[in-house]
Amino acid sequence: MKNNNSNEKPLCQLVICSCPDEEAAVNIAENIVAQKLAASVNVLPSVYSVYHWQGNVESAKENILLIKTIGDKYAPLEKVIMSLHPYEVPEIIALDINSGLPEYLKWIESSINEL
Repeated sequence: MKNNNSNEKPLCQLVICSCPDEEAAVNIAENIVAQKLAASVNVLPSVYSVYHWQGNVESAKENILLIKTIGDKYAPLEKVIMSLHPYEVPEIIALDINSGLPEYLKWIESSINEL
């Protein structure tokens, strides 16, 4: 995924992922940062989620991951999350970052792509 500008820089993304507990969230966060699939991950503590699952309305306390990455890394990032995540169908949502502090967005890219 690339921007439509002439420089063709990787598009920064915010990926949101819910996890059943802090242990699963931290494990996923540490793995994806160590593999340079994300520049950083915020692990947000206990949120209360209400959702439909298999015909029922369910609820649970979860932790939320806010993952900062680039579009070129989304596919391998998703694969690693799926391999580590305990849910059958985990929430993994990627949002394109259309604007932000230029230095921060550059840091996201350089953190992932540094040699």
